[in-house]
Parts: sequence; structure tokens; C-alpha cells
Amino acid sequence: KLSINAFDYNCHLDLIKLLRQEGELVKLRRARQKMSELFPLTEEIWLDWLKDEIKMASESSEREEVYELFERAVKDYICPEIWLEYAQYSIGGIGQEGGIEKVRSIFERALTAVGLHVTKGTALWEAYREFENAILETAQPAPGSVPSPEQQQMLCSQLEKIHTLFRRQLGIPLLDMEASYAEYEEWSEDPIPEPIIKNYKKALQQLEKCKPYEEALLGAETPKLAEYQAYIDFEMKAGDPARIQLIYERALAENCLVPDLWARYNQYLDRQLRVKELVLSAHDRAVRNCPWTVGLWIRYLLAMERHRVDHGMISEMFEKALNAGFIQATDYVEIWQAYLDYLRRRVDFTQDSSKELEELRSAFARAVEYLKQEVEERFSESGDPSCTIMQNWARVEARLCNNMQKARELWDNIMTKGNAKYANMWLEYYNLERAHGDTQHCRKALHRAVQCTSDYPEHVCEVLLTLERIEGTLEDWDAAVQKTENRLARVNEQRAKAAEKEAALAKQEEEKAEQRKQARAEKKASKKAKKTRAGDKRKADDDDEGEWGQEEEEQPSKRHKGDGDGVLLEEDMEVETGLFGRSGPEKPALPANQKEKASTSRRDIPKVLHDSSKDSVTVFVSNLSYSMADPEGKLKELFESCGEVVEIRPVFSNKGTFRGYCYVEFKEEKSALQALGLDRKVVEGRPMFVSPCVDKNKNPDFKVFRYSTTLEKHKLFISGLPFSCTKEELEDVCKAHGNVKDIRLVTNRAGKPKGLAYVEYENEAQASQAVLKMDGLTVKEHVIKVAISNPPLRKLPDKPEAGRASQFAVPRQIYGARGKGRTQLSMMPRALQRQSNPGAKAENGMVQNSPATSSGAPEEPKKMSNADFAKMLLKK
Repeated sequence: KLSINAFDYNCHLDLIKLLRQEGELVKLRRARQKMSELFPLTEEIWLDWLKDEIKMASESSEREEVYELFERAVKDYICPEIWLEYAQYSIGGIGQEGGIEKVRSIFERALTAVGLHVTKGTALWEAYREFENAILETAQPAPGSVPSPEQQQMLCSQLEKIHTLFRRQLGIPLLDMEASYAEYEEWSEDPIPEPIIKNYKKALQQLEKCKPYEEALLGAETPKLAEYQAYIDFEMKAGDPARIQLIYERALAENCLVPDLWARYNQYLDRQLRVKELVLSAHDRAVRNCPWTVGLWIRYLLAMERHRVDHGMISEMFEKALNAGFIQATDYVEIWQAYLDYLRRRVDFTQDSSKELEELRSAFARAVEYLKQEVEERFSESGDPSCTIMQNWARVEARLCNNMQKARELWDNIMTKGNAKYANMWLEYYNLERAHGDTQHCRKALHRAVQCTSDYPEHVCEVLLTLERIEGTLEDWDAAVQKTENRLARVNEQRAKAAEKEAALAKQEEEKAEQRKQARAEKKASKKAKKTRAGDKRKADDDDEGEWGQEEEEQPSKRHKGDGDGVLLEEDMEVETGLFGRSGPEKPALPANQKEKASTSRRDIPKVLHDSSKDSVTVFVSNLSYSMADPEGKLKELFESCGEVVEIRPVFSNKGTFRGYCYVEFKEEKSALQALGLDRKVVEGRPMFVSPCVDKNKNPDFKVFRYSTTLEKHKLFISGLPFSCTKEELEDVCKAHGNVKDIRLVTNRAGKPKGLAYVEYENEAQASQAVLKMDGLTVKEHVIKVAISNPPLRKLPDKPEAGRASQFAVPRQIYGARGKGRTQLSMMPRALQRQSNPGAKAENGMVQNSPATSSGAPEEPKKMSNADFAKMLLKK
């Protein structure tokens, strides 16, 4: 696996673990070495490696190799345990020449690095004092002997070293510093000086201020980013550079894959400390931990230039950045621009030619080619559509090299890349010519701009006329006026044609909508005519009351809706908290006895209105199978795991068929919240949708889409998958590139796969590597496409035009939370909708002063039944 992807962090760990279990020490050392070259290693990995090497080191040459390994370890992260292990290991070489001084040097470096660590610094101070006490014991004269002056001087010097260590430690806020103070009192023969006591009390006060932040870190769960940020802000206000550096290092040890944290730390070092070794080390660790973040590479190049690093090393670092695997095409444009800026600052433009200038020009040419070849091949775009790099190149040639001929060639190339239609590009070129060229080329550029610009031609025409007004002759002015007038006339003509075409398309859409509406009305009219003929036939056979009269008495779904709202015809409709379903497909006419049974079944189905006051304890369940035999029993069994279910209200049509959605009411609100976790659970082969019960009339912006619609750098979007690909098969492919946290196969409402998937990794690094390795991979003879998840923005619905027919401008409240369904179209035939005067209305069965009833001229509106409508239709 590592031969395929050398940047697979987890694969390195697995290999090291396996080799350590097998005892393959040589291969183990090689595996660790290779991993350390690619990644900074964690404290645990370094300690295991160091302990293994210490066991094998016996000769002095091998001890030197261990020392070198310790030096590498302490550079990756500031870890108290590694420094303590380093110091204790160095004590073993005390017998060698200069051994004592070497141990002291390591202890001093350790105290500088982590001696201020509030919780772990005490161990280092105590280890250092124990070492000096051991030296003191060996310097004591034999019992009964008188020490020589040299011995006496050495004893005094050693005692002073221990006194100094105690005093330095007591001036630093560390945990258990009271015990250290008591130990010093007991050890010292003389009283503790007043300045030392004063520093100790000051450190105690500072410790009390730090304790809340340390306790927050102890109680928080990994990665503790918010707690560390609060601690950093506290130390920044205090302003102690050493303490600020230490808390940043502590935070980065646990959040090494957070680019923003590295960026803030490096910015602090660049602006405040400005110590070359410290700054460059931090930048190097940042790009090794987060190589996919272009901003860190740019900061590193700037820091290297700021500290006057050799040009070869900067160029080498830039090449590493190009191979880092950025996740966006624009990232490559940014890193190239930063490197070109650096090269431009190296050039002495007072000379006509120089090595640095040639290097800059070749770098510009290479950048343009790189974006065209490498980046465009990978991302299907260059990342630089407006050719900013070529624009900067042209500016350098024109302003700094006085080479307008080269600048014009570059701008000509820019315009051939699809930028000639933009006015701002022509004006940018014009300004360059105006500053460093001549009037002839300015005029030529503006004439071309007038001819080519399509977005803002008026602006370009105005600039041309302004030029000729100031500098042109009469002939130039006449030519410019004629050219601009002709161009603007053509533009206006094109715009008028486009507007006419758009209006024609809109009219066609309106006509099609009108035709569809008329066809539906005629279909309904013919259906009712058939029912009328069937009713007349039964009347002739039975010599009884007409069918229409019976239906007028038996229709349970026809009811008054509110005060003065008229009659809402609800035949073939269901009512449930304002949600209206679509009518099902038409079925052939049933025999009379079956029709009576269906009518009875429609009457027996209760229509229970939803109580909006119980929305908090209710969930809305949809996308269920219409063929579900016992939805109430099935769903009760499913949702009882979330809490006590008070009621399940499945929604049925008037024909008694289940409509695929229902309401589940719980006793407690927490049960309803827990039920939302069942969203997308497969029930009888379909994903069940579970959403909060929310009235969208009151909350129009409410959305129940559960997944993020923004850029997620740790998540991949995969397309082109075979429909037969399972979640387990996809996981086997993806886990080779990192730890997979979640996989979601996208399906349609029926639960059928769409060949799409979202794969979530633990961090951005793993996701970026997975993109590099998986994009274009073949899975079951299908070539898949892999990219970082960044869903496109949803387009908002167009607002209706103000002048459109008002017959559709019905308040949303009439239709309910899910808008207007097909069954809510007016049940009145079109012939009856013609009104004798503009003020007359016909709404949902309420007819006022219609032509069919105007002869009687009733003062009060007459409420009409389906039978009345049918009789009126037959008279037409």
C-alpha cells in the first residue's frame, strides 16, 4: 500500500506496529525513518522509537546516534516527556569527557523549552535538582577529613547551583509549588531571602489565574481547541513571549492538523519574536502537518525571504509546495504568484539584463504553462480565468523593463483566452498603454474594445470618446462617433431581439399552461357528464330519486370552511393539517354495489385535523410505501424504541388507500427529538423520511435537509459509481487512504441508488490524499470521479411578475404548508367561470352573479352542489 501511496499515515503506523511485534529491528528502524521524513511524529511514536534504540545502544558511537535521534524528536513538538527522557539518558554518559557539562546543557535547554509548563514542568526541575544533589554528594570529603581549599570552593559552587535552581523554580507558576517551597525551606540552612519570597508569592498569584484554564483543559475532550484558544487569549493579554510560545506549542501538540492554529502561531512568531531558528522551525512543522493548505506554504516562503535564506533553499521549498497536493486550482495560482513576487524582488531593474531577470521571465513562462497543463488537466480549469499571472507579467515588462512590445504580446494572448468580451479587461490594457505606451496604441485598443466588448459596451464607448475629445483630431472624433453609434445601435438591436425572444418564450409557456388547464377542465367535465348519464339510467330503471340528489345528501367530504369562505369541494382529496396530496391515477368505473362500498369506506375514514400546539411532540413521517398493510401497527413498533407513543395518524385518501405519510405523536418532546434519528431508515425497501412537525406558514425559511451544503474539506463527493456498489465495497476502497468515519450512498425516494456517495474522513489531509489516489479509479468497470465535497448553491425560485394574471395569486395559506396540489384546482367548469362583470367572483363552489344564475338575480349568493353543476353543464 505504501508503494502506491507513501502519504498514507495510518498505513505507516500499521507497518511499524507489525514490525515491532515481529521483532524485525532493522526493518522497523527503516520504516520509522521513512515515516519521520514525511510526517512529524507524535510523542508516543518517538518515545517507543527512542526506548527501542536505547536498548540496542551499547557502544559510544551508538550513543551518539541516540543523541541525534533525541535532537530530531525534540524538534517535532515540544513534549516534556521526551525532554525528560533525553536528560535522564544523557546522565548515563556522565563518565565521558565533558559528560557533566553536557547533561547540564540538555537540562537547561529542556527548562527553556518546557520549564514553564504549568502541569508538567515540575518534574524537569526536580530531575535537574536531583542530578545536582548527586554531584554534591560525590564532592563531599570523606568523614573525619578536612576539605582542601579546592574542595571547599567546589562545594560552595555546587551548593550555589542548587540554591539557584530552587530560586528559579519558585519564581515560576507551577502546580505543587507549595511543596517545592517547603522543600527549599527544609534544605536551606539559611533563611530564604525576601526577594525570593516576593517572587514566590507573585508566582502563586499567577498560578491562581492559570488554574481555571488548566482545569478546563483537564475536563475537556480532545481536541480541546476552544479551551486552548481561551488560554492563548489569556496569555496574549499577559504578554510574556515564552509563555505564549509554550501554550501555542501545547495546543499544536494536540491539534497538529488545524491549519488556522498554525497560521496564528506563525503570525505571532513573525511579528513578535522574529528569531530565525524558531520562526523557520515552526513554519517547517506547519507545512509538514498541513501540506494541503496553501496559505502556510506562502507564509513559509515569505519567512525564508525575510530571514535571508539562500535562494536555492527557497526554490527547493517552492518545488515541494507544488507537489503538496492542493485541493483547489486557485491554490496553485496563489503559490505561483507568491514565488513570482519573491523572484521579482530579487531583480535589480536598473540593469538592462541580469541573471535574476531572466530567471523571473522563465518562471513566468513556466507558471503559465504549468497552469495550462498540470492544473487544468487535474481540475478541468486553470484556476486563473482572468490571467492574473500574465497581467502581472505584462505590468513588469511595461513598468520595470520598459518593454511595451512584450507587454502587448502578453495582452494579446490574454484577450485570445476568452477575455475580449469583458470591458474591464480592455480598460486594464488601455490604462497600461496610457501610462507606458502611446496614443496610437491606446486608440487602437479602444477601437478593438468597442468592437468586441459585450458586457458593458457603453462604458468602453465613453472612454474612446473621452480620449478623442482630449487628444484626437476632427477625423479621429468623427470616426469614433461613427463607430460608437454603429456599435451601440447593433447592441440595442440585439438586446431588443433577445427581449422579444424571451417574451415569446414566456408567451408560449403561458399558452401551454392555458392549454393544459383547459384540457384538465374538459376532462373533468366529460367525467362528470358520464356520471350524469349513469345517474339518469339508474333513475329510469329504479324510478327513484336522482343520483345527483343522493350524492348531495351522502357527500361527507363537502363542508363549509370558515366564515364566509364558501364551500370547499374536497372530493378525491384528503385533509391533514393543511397538507394536500396529489390525486391518484384514474381508475375504471366500478359497478354500482362496489361503488357504494367505496363510498361507505370513504365515509368511515375519520379526518382528524392536526393540533399545531402539539408540534413539539410530533414528527412528520413521509415517503412510506403506499402498499403498507398496517401502517399504524408497523410504525408504532418502529417508534416505540424512542419513547411512549400517544398516537399514530396515518393519512388516507377518500378511497381508503394509504397516502404514504403520517403523524407520530409522542408523550415527551425528547422522544420526538430522538425519533428524528430514524430519518432515512429503510422501511419495506424505501428510505423513510422523518422530519420535525413545523408549520411552514409561520416558518417559511424552515428546512429539514440534514446534510451540509457548504465546503467540507474532510468529506469527498464520489460520482459514477455502479448502482450495484454497496456501502461495504466502497468502504474497502476508501479506507486504504485514511480512517473513514462515515459513508452515505445517495438514493432516490424509492431507495434506489443514484451512483453517488459522500465519504467522510477524519481530517483534511486524508481526504486530500484520497482525492489524488481515487479520482479516475475504476470500480466494477465504472470510472469514478472524486472531489472535495462542495455542493453548488441552490437557485432560489423566480419571483412572479407584478403584471401577471392575478388568478394564480392566491395566498399560500389556502393551500397549506406544502403548496397547491393538483386536487386543489377549481372544480368549476371553465364555461361557468366567465363572469358578467369584473367584480363578480367564483371561488371553490361559490358562484356570484354568474351567467347561469343571473336570470334570477338573487340578492344572496347561492351555494351549489355537484348535482347543480352537472345540470348546468348539460344545459350548455
